[in-house]
Amino acid sequence: MRSWAVLTMAAALTAGGASLQAQPANPPAAGTGVANPAIWPERHYPVPVLAADEAKIADLLRRMTLEEKIGQLVQADLCCVTPADVKTYNLGSVLNGGNSGPYGNDLAPASDWLKLADEFYAASVDTSDGGVGIPVVWGTDAVHGHSNIIGATLFPHNIGLGAMRDPELIERIGAVTATEIRVTGQEWTFAPTVAVPQDFRWGRAYEGYSSNPQLVASYTGAMVRGLQGPPDAGRILPRGKVIASTKHFLGDGGTENGVDQGDANISEEALRDIHGAPYGPAIEEGVGTVMASFSSWQGVKMTGNYSLLTGVLKDRMNFGGFVVSDWNAHGQVEGCTNASCPQALLAGIDLFMAPDTWKPIYESLLAQAKAGQIPMSRIDEAVSRLLRVKLRLGLFETGKPSSRDLSGHYEMLGSAEHRAVAREAVRKSLVLLKNQGVLPLKPGGRLLVAGDGADDIARQSGGWTLTWQGTGIDNSHFPGATSLWAGLRDAVTSAGGSAELSPSGSFTTKPDAAVVIFGEKPYAEFQGDRASLQLDPELTAPFETMRKLKAQGIPVVAVMITGRPLYVNPALNLADAFVVTWLPGTEGGGLADVLVGKSDGAARFDFQGKLPADWPITANMADGVLHPFGFGLNYASPRTAWTALPENAGNAAAGDARTFLASGVPASSWSLHIVDPSLPGSQTRITTFPAEALGGRAKVSIEEGLVQEGGRRFQIAGGTSAVSLGTFDPINISRETNGDVMLLVTLKMLKAPQQAGFAMVSGTDTLVVSPVSIPQGTKFVRYGLSLKCLREKGVDMDNVATPFILSTEGPADFVLTDVRLGTDAEVVLPCG
Repeated sequence: MRSWAVLTMAAALTAGGASLQAQPANPPAAGTGVANPAIWPERHYPVPVLAADEAKIADLLRRMTLEEKIGQLVQADLCCVTPADVKTYNLGSVLNGGNSGPYGNDLAPASDWLKLADEFYAASVDTSDGGVGIPVVWGTDAVHGHSNIIGATLFPHNIGLGAMRDPELIERIGAVTATEIRVTGQEWTFAPTVAVPQDFRWGRAYEGYSSNPQLVASYTGAMVRGLQGPPDAGRILPRGKVIASTKHFLGDGGTENGVDQGDANISEEALRDIHGAPYGPAIEEGVGTVMASFSSWQGVKMTGNYSLLTGVLKDRMNFGGFVVSDWNAHGQVEGCTNASCPQALLAGIDLFMAPDTWKPIYESLLAQAKAGQIPMSRIDEAVSRLLRVKLRLGLFETGKPSSRDLSGHYEMLGSAEHRAVAREAVRKSLVLLKNQGVLPLKPGGRLLVAGDGADDIARQSGGWTLTWQGTGIDNSHFPGATSLWAGLRDAVTSAGGSAELSPSGSFTTKPDAAVVIFGEKPYAEFQGDRASLQLDPELTAPFETMRKLKAQGIPVVAVMITGRPLYVNPALNLADAFVVTWLPGTEGGGLADVLVGKSDGAARFDFQGKLPADWPITANMADGVLHPFGFGLNYASPRTAWTALPENAGNAAAGDARTFLASGVPASSWSLHIVDPSLPGSQTRITTFPAEALGGRAKVSIEEGLVQEGGRRFQIAGGTSAVSLGTFDPINISRETNGDVMLLVTLKMLKAPQQAGFAMVSGTDTLVVSPVSIPQGTKFVRYGLSLKCLREKGVDMDNVATPFILSTEGPADFVLTDVRLGTDAEVVLPCG
């Protein structure tokens, strides 16, 4: 357990420390991580090479300065770039990351997105400085509809679409998504994700259609066609289409233990046959871009793997578009940093996604090109690929974004026609795991809808919804959308029945049946990595609601919101029917279409969904399968007596590895301490309550928090003190630091100290304190401090031993309830 009592408060408040450079990993053994392109299938890239376009590319290359060429290779995020920057540095592309929006507002209205698109375009084509004026292209994560825009149609996430088994509908979904993107002026979506998840503990598993490579491959071409249109000589923008990006090349769904950005330590044949399978259809539909993966194969980062990016993808598979890296992924390549990575360009990356590091990447690439470290032939080849796609888009002819077809037609965002397509997808994606005769529900009866997920559109939509993690938003952010509760209510009441919403399961009049809606909360990327395939304990509370309803003789239908198959045997045993709704998006009425029948008892729509992956019998997939890939009942399925499932998860619920204190209780392997940093030996571990520490100056007790007895109250009479959470085993949170993740601390400050600071300690004993001002109040507030801030001040994020310290000077009284990493701060603290 890390003790920092030897560090004085004075030292802590002045500690800046030199930033520690991560040491490069040992190089792989000869041949490790090196692909053999000859064993990969050849593909045909069908997009015609137009002589006029090639002549224009040659002319542009001849006239462009080196600075202009380097600018084309760099993509900046809205957080950190202005139209003036685009003009000055001739940047080839911009993007909006998960937490970025126009003018610093992630929840900006649609009109602001189009306005800023015009500003970026105008800056890029401004030739007043003598430049050639190449139009900029704007990329966005429209991964389940135009999901950054308030009012847009949001479809089920890919795992739900995989349950449909309907490539024709996939193409229509792509077409709707392209239309809605074009309304707000963007030209490029970072979709479709064609990962083939093999371990559903992976936080991005729901972005994959299925664990089955053939199913994923059957969807890939259809989605690319829906987004881009046919791969002929026609321009994309005049057709109301956008450019697509298949991702993440390659093997992101095959990392060990499902660790995001981890290592796929598998054979080349498995890499080819499982994870490479969807790229053939994408290339043969003329996909415009491919995004390289954060992950590694056999220890070599994909972003720096020449044998795969160039040898396999470009040369063997004849991919004719350009390759873009993921968010600062170049910084993870051996020998690279976020500020410098010629290795990625030499390996085959054509466009650096350098969201907040675009300027140092631009400067380092320019210097390396001038020094001859990067050959001009490689620079010209990368620029040519980018120009070829921009010409194919029609960027050079279609004018500013607001002048293009569909632009500004805001009525198309979430239009009735588009929502109908999404509702159809919800209907077809539902998977029925159990039905003992309660379904379909009678439309004219009394229905109770319970569970904590019933009336929460953000929760049913999952991550990548308005914000990166899909958190910090509520139903007011989804105009025109329908929650699962609202869909059920409307279906029942329109037929003369009644519906009551009660998350706890209480009711005024005994219902004929109850629907209990529960499941996962939103997450994205590594924030969703799990230690085992089960819900956090606090998310299983609706199981007790089911039990109580059953005890009162009320038939129960369980509806699970989830991005992956999970062990939920207790709920399967309790419920009379069990439906997996996956992450259905904004059109919750699709659930009611299937669950609520006609007045004569017949179904309006039958269940069509089939499991896109095996369903586990315990929380450990190695223990076996409860239901295999392809399983799914319908209303014609024969009813058999239910055999109770074993209710043994196989391993304890590990919770979220980025939660250090929950409802006042330290997570496993973490300990809560209080210490006077100026007094060696004064550290006290808090395990029982009430407690005294610091020679009687501090009293610690249990108080009400956000839940009953969920707070830990610290009453400090005066002097210096610090409350901390520490561990024996330092953690690596460098991934979180690369994203917009914060240290989140939920507390109620009953008496504010004279001085306060949040701190972090790395395993090298580097301690950094950021002074904070927390006002007195009577309510709990979730404060956030940027991990990037702490990293810049010297914390080694690869080796964090004490992620949280609250230091105080003078009398203080506060109640602490939760400490974790996340993005949903109520108050973001300045980087002091």
